[in-house]
Amino acid sequence: MSRNTVRKVLRSGEISFEYERQVQPRPKLGRWPSELDGLLAANAAKPAREQLTLIRIFEELRGRGYDGGYDAVRRYARRWSKERGQSTAAAYVPLSFAPGEAYQFDWSHEVVLLGGTTVMVKAAHVRLCHSRMLFVRAYPRETQEMMFDAHDRAFALFKGTCSRGIYDNMKTAVERRSLSARIAATIAALCRCAATTWSTRLPARRPRAGRRARSRSRLGWSENASSRHGCASNPWTS
Repeated sequence: MSRNTVRKVLRSGEISFEYERQVQPRPKLGRWPSELDGLLAANAAKPAREQLTLIRIFEELRGRGYDGGYDAVRRYARRWSKERGQSTAAAYVPLSFAPGEAYQFDWSHEVVLLGGTTVMVKAAHVRLCHSRMLFVRAYPRETQEMMFDAHDRAFALFKGTCSRGIYDNMKTAVERRSLSARIAATIAALCRCAATTWSTRLPARRPRAGRRARSRSRLGWSENASSRHGCASNPWTS
């Protein structure tokens, strides 16, 4: 230790000294924190694929006239991200649903014993968000036709449907432009049966009558499906 430190210990009686800086000067940033805040906020609002790296943000700041170094920008951005994460973690949004407002749909993989053989089945789950009433049905595969069948049977059990459905970005629930007219006809039949308001994007080409009739007969759909299950006459209400 230096003589000054030893002298300080002997005179004060303390054995530990700590230095805490009250104000952290940022001479290089100067007037640029507000500009940097705007760049970081705009970058955080972009999708993950379109977000810029700190090097790109630093170059953007240099283009506006900033003459400081990259380390100052990097330290400020790290502190900004930490403070933003703390403020986001403190927020809480309660999830509450009115009767008949929404339902949730999702798949799960279950291992069952069928005829002495262990097989994996796909279970479709339809749950009412307000009452938490659950409908589960197992299928051998996870396809759109089986998803439609699960909706049909669940709505028949619930005696109607909700005003909107919540899906977890499933491949079987996403409508693509490349799907055949058979899927479009099935979606239209399901919407008529359920009398629901969940929206789908149908292909631009309208299916021909022959394909529409064959798809309904193959999947068991009919024009009086809504009256058979009581979906249109008994909508889910409070």
